[in-house]
Amino acid sequence: MVYHSSFVDDEEITKACGCPLLPLKSHIKGPAPVSEQDIADIVDEAITFFRANVFFRNFDVKSSADKLLIYLTFYINIALKRLEGCRTLAEGTKAIINLGLEKVPVPGEHGFPFPGLFAVPQSQQEAELFRNYLKQIREETSGRLLSVAYRSNGTPNKWWLAFAKRKFMNIITA
Repeated sequence: MVYHSSFVDDEEITKACGCPLLPLKSHIKGPAPVSEQDIADIVDEAITFFRANVFFRNFDVKSSADKLLIYLTFYINIALKRLEGCRTLAEGTKAIINLGLEKVPVPGEHGFPFPGLFAVPQSQQEAELFRNYLKQIREETSGRLLSVAYRSNGTPNKWWLAFAKRKFMNIITA
């Protein structure tokens, strides 16, 4: 059974493209509201559930936060593939920074991995808001992923990097 997000639909949370802009425990500048440091956020959930959820080919969406969990699981899968050949934390950090510099597509643009999962933006402002949120959440996820993919001595954690070989929802990544 797939692990779903504990974040439920809340009318007070801003949405873009049908996706809630959930709070993050982040120091990275962006449109996400700031969450309290002692409460788990969507990035914590994505990293915690990744090794279980990556085995599933289907993901039953129960709330709009699940869409974000799907996106982050896919992103973690891509990031682990980039880290696969990196033997030190320094090399991994460089690979993750390069991944973060890539253009972030939004629904309706070429390269967006889940057509139909998110609504197409109704305006250019909504598209930019969603793009900036995805960029912020990807950067935050990358930083936290490095802390689990590499041990404190800077060597790769094989129990994490082994999951780079998995295909999430049967999607092949480059």
